[in-house]
Amino acid sequence: MPCVGPSKLCAVVLYVLMLGSARADDNAVIGRWYSALLVADRGQLADMLANDARIRLQDVDTEQNKQQFLASMDEWQGAVSGANIRHRIESAENGLVTVVVCYDFPGNDLLTREVFALTDERITASSQATIAENCDGF
Repeated sequence: MPCVGPSKLCAVVLYVLMLGSARADDNAVIGRWYSALLVADRGQLADMLANDARIRLQDVDTEQNKQQFLASMDEWQGAVSGANIRHRIESAENGLVTVVVCYDFPGNDLLTREVFALTDERITASSQATIAENCDGF
């Protein structure tokens, strides 16, 4: 049934469709992020980060800008070799996406909660904190 003229039902339908589209976009961005992170794909990560992006690693009380984060990929590439990254989106609202992530390294695993701020399918901010020293029950 097409929406003709102003009606509350049409407005609600359009709002729900827009929310569904935004969530699909958020899911795609987050999926690409972890795929690129798994192989330390600097080019893909650079494309996904806004120029003024801030990356906060709460466990080590560190904040990096885009250039610092990308420079850390040399070290990360060695750490992630042979690893697997699994993620599950907990919530996505108003440009904030909260994700639970299992980093399954060859010698250990780690469960984190990561919050991303997204604008126009670019990451403007990210914050990461450990929630468990293993991924049991993920």
